[in-house]
Amino acid sequence: MISHTTERFRKMFADLPESIQRQARKAYKQFQKDPYHSSLYFKSVHTTKPIYSARITIDYRAVGIQNENEMVWF
Repeated sequence: MISHTTERFRKMFADLPESIQRQARKAYKQFQKDPYHSSLYFKSVHTTKPIYSARITIDYRAVGIQNENEMVWF
């Protein structure tokens, strides 16, 4: 799956603690290998729109919109 980030996402990412940034990078590498890996809890979070969530830590999630084989994290 192809992934892109928005400017808003990148700004919010930069404001995260370094330890969470490391975990987010690790989760993203796993997402690139297997978006549906059980550790990511990648799932739809909206009943009608293609909005998805992926777990970074127990307290942090990344949220994005899926369009066919493309994910835009916002």
